[in-house]
Amino acid sequence: MLENNNDPRPAPGLEHLDPKRILVCQQRQIGDVLLAGPALEMLKRRFPLAEVHLFTEAKCAPLMEENPNIDALLVWDRRRLRGLWAQLSWYLRLAGHPYDLCIDFQQLPRCRFVTLASRAPVRISFRRRPIPFFGLYTHCVEGGSGYAAAGKASILSLLGLRWQGERPRIFLRQEEQEQADRQLADWGLRPGQSLICLAPTHKSLNRRWPAANYAKLIGLLAEAGEDRRFLLQRGYGEDETIQEVIRLCSCREKILLPPEPQPLRLFAACLGRASLLIGNCSAPRHMAVAMNTPSLIIPGTSSSDWTFPDSAHQELRADLPCSYPCWPPCPELRCLALVTPEMAASKAETMLKIRHD
Repeated sequence: MLENNNDPRPAPGLEHLDPKRILVCQQRQIGDVLLAGPALEMLKRRFPLAEVHLFTEAKCAPLMEENPNIDALLVWDRRRLRGLWAQLSWYLRLAGHPYDLCIDFQQLPRCRFVTLASRAPVRISFRRRPIPFFGLYTHCVEGGSGYAAAGKASILSLLGLRWQGERPRIFLRQEEQEQADRQLADWGLRPGQSLICLAPTHKSLNRRWPAANYAKLIGLLAEAGEDRRFLLQRGYGEDETIQEVIRLCSCREKILLPPEPQPLRLFAACLGRASLLIGNCSAPRHMAVAMNTPSLIIPGTSSSDWTFPDSAHQELRADLPCSYPCWPPCPELRCLALVTPEMAASKAETMLKIRHD
């Protein structure tokens, strides 16, 4: 059944739905899992007595821990679920505890297996082309436009729910925040100094502002504020970009670099201490929204739909009609080359002034 997501009324047959157990499938990626948070909040508010379970991958799960809108995490850990029997056993355990409602955001192959194993009588998803998986889903809806989290939440229009500005959130324990304070001090942040986080890595060249630009940007911001320190965020396998930024930077002594990539929750806690995040279009931008830290993003070819609709979260992009969608990609990467460190520094200074005022 296909419904229009502009209709605030529940879909026919779902007007009196009162599920006791709800399964939400958002397998990956880290940013996308965070962006599913508002929909989970809406679900829990609508069905406060229901158990809400989230299916996701092990690398994404930490950011959803302690979330009061999630009663259980169903984690797919590839390192542990090796071999056909281990995976089949996982699905059988899931099938042994059926759900009343299953919501699949992604329709990845594993999400479809999980939806099938949920044994839920109501299984909803977005409409895909071709028609979704031979009747696996009982109700489908066209995806909404605009901010990505709002687009995800538009699936809940089938239940008569509408996104009202809910934002991604990360729920940290007090001890995690205290650990971040200790780590920042160990890495060189002193009392009274201002912290700026940078996320200069990305797997896609057309969304990766050059390392040389980040290096110069750090120099410009450091020159304008003696007490500023810069924490570089990276994931595993991304040291090359980070080392290039450091090598090209004129004020390396002001850079804070953990010896290893930080666990997600530790970085989130550090980000919560920062005055600003500057980076590419990747998971840290959504973590900044979740931690109420302003962000300035150089998106390259990324869509503006990833930007939270608030003046504290802004993009700096070249005025090119081909930026999004980008096809075919140009070798000059004009969308990135036309954004200079001076432009980014000026924008960042404006945002920092507003933050401090």
